[in-house]
Formats: sequence, C-alpha cells, structure tokens
Amino acid sequence: MPVILDEKGLKRTLIRLSHEIEERNEGFDGVVLVGVKRGGEVVAERLKEEIAAAAGVTLPCAGLDIGMTRDDLVSAFFVPDAGVNELGFDITGKRVVLCDDVLHTGRSAVAGIEALFRLGRPERIELLVLVDRGGRELPVRADFVGKNVPTSRSEYVSVHFRELGAECDELAIVGRDHAEE
Repeated sequence: MPVILDEKGLKRTLIRLSHEIEERNEGFDGVVLVGVKRGGEVVAERLKEEIAAAAGVTLPCAGLDIGMTRDDLVSAFFVPDAGVNELGFDITGKRVVLCDDVLHTGRSAVAGIEALFRLGRPERIELLVLVDRGGRELPVRADFVGKNVPTSRSEYVSVHFRELGAECDELAIVGRDHAEE
C-alpha cells in the first residue's frame, strides 16, 4: 500500500500547517482548534502542540462528535448522544479551525460545521485536513491541506495514529477490498 505520509512527513506537514494558520489569521488571537472525532481530534491536538512549541501559544482545543449532524449516519438504528459536544470553551466570536484527517465527499465537513453552529456563532470557520482525496459530493473546499492525493472510488485512505492504538503514525492508500473498518 502506497504510504502518503509517514511519521516524519506527518510532522513536517503539521509544522507547515501550523505556520499557515498563523499567517492566514495574522497570529493566533481568537483562534481555537476543533477536531472531528477521532482522527481530526488527533490532528487538532498535534497542531496545538506544534503551535505551542513554535510560538509559545497554547490554543483552546477540543474534539467534536458529528454523529448528530451526519446526514448519512443518522437512522432508526443509530441514535447519537445529543449531549456529547461540550468543548470546554465558547466558540462565539472565535476563529475556529475545524480539523479532520481526510476530506473526501465533504459530508463530515458539513456535519462538523452544523455541529459547531449548534454550540455558538464563530466569527469564521476554516477547514484543515491532512489529506484531500477529491471525490466531492458537496461543495466543500479545505482552507488548509496537508497533501492532495486524488483517489479512485475503489481506494481508501487508511489513517493510523499512535494516540488511537497504532504502532506508528501513517497515512496510506489501500484498495477498497483491503480497507480497514
């Protein structure tokens, strides 16, 4: 399986993305990081660490459960917990960087934006993804992209983070037949 980002590549990418966030926002005042659970939450936490190391600033950071707002997940069999999205800080008037690991159809991004608006009214929402694999079903574009990797419908981006139990950090393309659930 072709590796998109290994541990060193991921570190370099996160450093670059942290600088892009700083540049676009002219610093970090009013910036908060919110990661779509689970992979996006790891991305947000890692960005928080990179920003703290480089700029000496500790940004508010939290995970966001999008189960209540995913149009393709809510069904008679799945009833998400409505009370899971307490970030621990107010996003009203803030510049929210919504982080996810992979952008594909755009549905997770839209669900994340909807979930954020249920929690407050941010000044701005910017989307950050490690990998943009194309294949949109909705008109969504990331503001910050680690790597553009066009994939076919038969391919999948497999994401492994140490924080989620993997032996090493790695993002790779695999065929749909070999995708991990």
